[in-house]
Amino acid sequence: MTATVEHMYCDQCEQVAGGRACTRMGVCGKDPELAGLQDLVVHQLKGIGVLGSRALERGIEIPEDITAFVQEATFETLTNVDFDPDRFHRLLDEGDAAKERLRSLVGEDPGDHPAVTYRPPADPDERLADAMNVGILAEHDLDEDIRSLRQTLVYGMKGMAAYAHHARILGETDPGVDAFFYRGFDAAATSEDADELLGLLMELGETNLRCMEILDRGNTGTFGHPEPTSVPVTVKEGPFIVVSGHDLKDLADLLEQTEGKGVNVYTHGEMLPGLAYPELKKYPHLVGNFGGAWQDQQREFDGIPGAILVTTNCIQKPRDSYVDRIFTTGPAGWPGVEHIPEVDGNKDFSPAIEKALELGGWEEDEEEKRITVGFGHNAVMGVAGDVIEAVKAGDIRHFFLVGGCDGARPGRNYYTEFAEKAPEDTVILTLACGKFRFNKMDLGDIGGIPRLLDIGQCNDAYSAVKIAEALAGAFECDINELPLSMILSWYEQKAVVILLSLLALGVRNIKLGPSLPAFLSPGVLDTLVETFDIAPITEVDADLAEILG
Repeated sequence: MTATVEHMYCDQCEQVAGGRACTRMGVCGKDPELAGLQDLVVHQLKGIGVLGSRALERGIEIPEDITAFVQEATFETLTNVDFDPDRFHRLLDEGDAAKERLRSLVGEDPGDHPAVTYRPPADPDERLADAMNVGILAEHDLDEDIRSLRQTLVYGMKGMAAYAHHARILGETDPGVDAFFYRGFDAAATSEDADELLGLLMELGETNLRCMEILDRGNTGTFGHPEPTSVPVTVKEGPFIVVSGHDLKDLADLLEQTEGKGVNVYTHGEMLPGLAYPELKKYPHLVGNFGGAWQDQQREFDGIPGAILVTTNCIQKPRDSYVDRIFTTGPAGWPGVEHIPEVDGNKDFSPAIEKALELGGWEEDEEEKRITVGFGHNAVMGVAGDVIEAVKAGDIRHFFLVGGCDGARPGRNYYTEFAEKAPEDTVILTLACGKFRFNKMDLGDIGGIPRLLDIGQCNDAYSAVKIAEALAGAFECDINELPLSMILSWYEQKAVVILLSLLALGVRNIKLGPSLPAFLSPGVLDTLVETFDIAPITEVDADLAEILG
């Protein structure tokens, strides 16, 4: 490939350069070429959205494989998922074919919007040249609030696509969730109406609640309801595979394929909650959790004597010391890293298993340390009576949901300090990888109720909502009247759509950090602040004093 792309513009994650945008090289590791290809894929998705919306308006059924493609392609443009340019060239071709099929179904002139008429040229160099004419900078003539609202809509759909993809793998879909992707991409391409776009953002939040609900149904229906479970966070002697990402089905398939082969399996990052599901923890060779949050993987994986399987985000550029022992699957990808494909609905993890046996694993057991996970909505509702009585008796003064994405930017120690300084008569609920800042702390209990309750993965924000709604029902009050505060951290687009879901529920006074999204224009940010009282985190002592009065 002779063409080069020297500039990019990406502002979708929290750690963008200068707090504004990455323009030369992504902080995540993607280069301008990859950023341009991702912009082209989103451009294709907008064209598919326009055509799909026309089909839905006319009552035309869209083929299932096209909808599955839309969700997977959207997911692959999310931060830290896929860094393989060859995969994005294939997505461009598949998107073009999907667009032509939709065009024939609609059977009418869909207009001359560039996203609809775009056909990717066969020459990769010409595609890279096309990339300079799409994306955020191509919309420089738009009103900045309209551009910001469109971006927020696209980024929110990237987050929901992750949940929809996982649910679909487990056989769970929803017509409203599927339809929103077409309507959302259509509006992101064509709408210049701020009220319409704001309304769609709230609708996206509502739709994502439904999406997280069907994913919860898929997870619990397949693997059982999470149970409070004490799990080791230390290593054992012998060969092993570390599984990172979010895909519980991949973990289940790997456990089945490694059974009886002398290979231990550890979760990593957002796979930690998998240790609490009955149908996963029944395997004795699922021996615990290794390491912490995604941003520490280069240090934690450095030269380890075992194999690593990355199922989704978040992957970082592998160091030379472990590039020969890391594998990707599903939407995750990195150039030069062996990818384990799905063939006829099945995945063969033999390459990772053979590598683990070849490397031999750790030579001895570490002194065992444990943490407790598994406080999903079913588990918490099982002791709801005790919780309610503790609140009424004044033993529990306040609940804090301290959750969201972790990252490497300075300032995230705020969340550790918050957990340390939260008064002893308060309970901290955690979800997503932000918990790794403090989940090994012993915060004690209140009358047998642990002060630190891990709800699960980022999509288990659904559990947090269910718990809040149940408490509000018990106390006959609005969610905003509960002694509950949300202290959220964000890094990528799944956190964006979860925030939209909370706003769609009418939740107010959310504290968000470590910085506010760069893609929110001043006008859009002012609207959200005025409507929902969103505020940035400040200092822990000041925030606690404000919350607790």
